[in-house]
This record gives sequence, structure tokens and C-alpha cells, in this order.
Amino acid sequence: MDFLVTVVELGLSLLLIVFFVVVIEAWRRRNSNVSVETVIALEDPISLKQIPCPHISDPAEKYLSLIVPAYNEEQRLPAALEETMVYLQDRASRDKNFSFEVVIVDDGSVDGTKRVALDFVRKYTVDNIRVIPLGKNQGKGEAIRKGMMHSRGELLLMLDADGATKITDLERLENQIHAVAREENSIRDPASKHTDFRIGDVQVSAFGSRAHLEEKALASRKWYRNFLMKGFHLVVLMAAGPGIRDTQCGFKMFTRAAARRLFSNVHLKRWCFDVELVFLCKRFNIPMLEISVNWSEIPGSKVNMLSIPNMLWELALMSVGYRTGMWKIHNA
Repeated sequence: MDFLVTVVELGLSLLLIVFFVVVIEAWRRRNSNVSVETVIALEDPISLKQIPCPHISDPAEKYLSLIVPAYNEEQRLPAALEETMVYLQDRASRDKNFSFEVVIVDDGSVDGTKRVALDFVRKYTVDNIRVIPLGKNQGKGEAIRKGMMHSRGELLLMLDADGATKITDLERLENQIHAVAREENSIRDPASKHTDFRIGDVQVSAFGSRAHLEEKALASRKWYRNFLMKGFHLVVLMAAGPGIRDTQCGFKMFTRAAARRLFSNVHLKRWCFDVELVFLCKRFNIPMLEISVNWSEIPGSKVNMLSIPNMLWELALMSVGYRTGMWKIHNA
């Protein structure tokens, strides 16, 4: 009996220690998001001149921005980028109103990722492809946030550097965003229902989803991986609430207005920033669409068993940060 009491006391003490550590870390990060981003300089590798760096608060200059976070992606980036550029250039040749940019955010890579990215800039010009170097690794969430904050598009798409999702699937997200944006705009301003409006001015988000592939994945995965996946989904449900079945798919599109509001508030810098985006969409009443996309597993994934504790840690930080009011929300 004494042994059981000791174990319970040790367990409660450990939980208390963990709680205080989470509270301290959440407090430390309370101002980690900045509503006014420091403007960074971009370099044209052809002319070697500095070019002005745009900001999400500036008017849009392109129709579509693609934000690609890249950490040690020297091997996987070239094929995915080439496929992306073929699609974008073909579409631009058929539609004179279609303009685009690809923003590669080098998240402190220690291989040849930056060199590969700059080679693409030389091939396709700095107007079409830009590289934002972060210097040191800051996490996928922070890399995407930086890319979003310095993009020029009316629509902004985040996608992984491995090309796991077919680039043509962006049209699925794009079409649904346009449909919802028209509806939202007509509600906001009934008189403008039949007139043109800028898609970037209406707040809408679209989440690519692999939920339709879950049954096949369950059948092929080890039992413990399925257990961990189900457990993670349960924790996400408690942290962010229902709404999006697959929060972790790296294929998401936002209108400029939605991206400005969301990414001016994101605190999490690594794996679970996706969950925070769902939470913030609900907080701001930004429509969320979940749209099935084609997805294939590409060798070299950086998600492993050790990622689970880090994800749970970030979810705990988010829950404490927002529930205690330590993490303020800015109306960007």
C-alpha cells in the first residue's frame, strides 16, 4: 500500500513539473509571433543585386504563390520543382491572366539544397522563383510562415519539397476556394454579387486531405503506428476541435487575406503548426475546406517515431498558451 501511495505521489509530482515546464515555455513564446515582419533582402543570383522583399501586407502582384519549405532536400527537390515549373509554365502559356511565383525557404540546410534552389532561380529568373535563406534550422512551421509573410500571390499554396502531392491537385483547392469566396463576398456585400472582386480579399482556407486513403494505410502499417496515429488524432481533436480530419497533409491553400491573418498569429514553429492553423481558422471564423488530394509516399520522410513526443509537446504548449491567454491574437 505504501508503495502504491509513493508511485501515485511521484506520478502527480511529475505531472506538476511537466505542467509548470509547459507554462514557462508557453510564456516564453508569448511574443514569438510578430505582426510586423522584419523585411529581409533577397538576392538575384544572376545580377547579384539585392531586390526588394515583399510583405503579406502589400498588395498582391501575382495570382499564385507556392511556398516550399526545404530542409536538406538536395536529392528530392529537383524532380518536384521541375514538375511544378512545367505545370505552371504550361498553364501561364494558356492563360495570360495566370501569374505565379515559387518561394523556396531554405530552412538552414547543411547539404546542397540552397545551391539546387539557386540553380532553378538562374534557370527560371528571380521573378518566378525566389529563395529565402533562414541561416539556421527553425522548423517547417516557421519556414512556411516566413514564406507566406514574404509572398506576392492572391492565393498562397504551401506544399512539401518531396512532391508527394500531385501539383495539378492545386486546381481542386483553387476551384473550391473561388466558389466559397464568391458566396462569402455576396453575403458580405450583396450589391457586388454579380461584379468582379479580388479573390485575395476574401478569407478562405483549403486543406488538402489524405483521409480518404486512411483505410488502405491502416491495412499496411504496423499496429503500433496505427495506435500512435489514432492517439495523435484524438489529442488533435481535444486541442483544436473537430473540423479537419487530416491536419498534417502538407498541401494547403489560403487567400491572401486569410494568410495574412493566420500567419501573423502562428506561434508553433515545427510539426504542429498545422493544428494551430485549424484552431486559428475557427477563432477567426475563416471558412475551412477539406479536399481530397492524390498523395504518394516518397522515400526520405523526416517524420519518425521521435516526432510524436515533439508533436505532443507542441500541442500542450498551444493548449496552455491560448487557454491561459498568454498567447495573444492579433487582428492583422
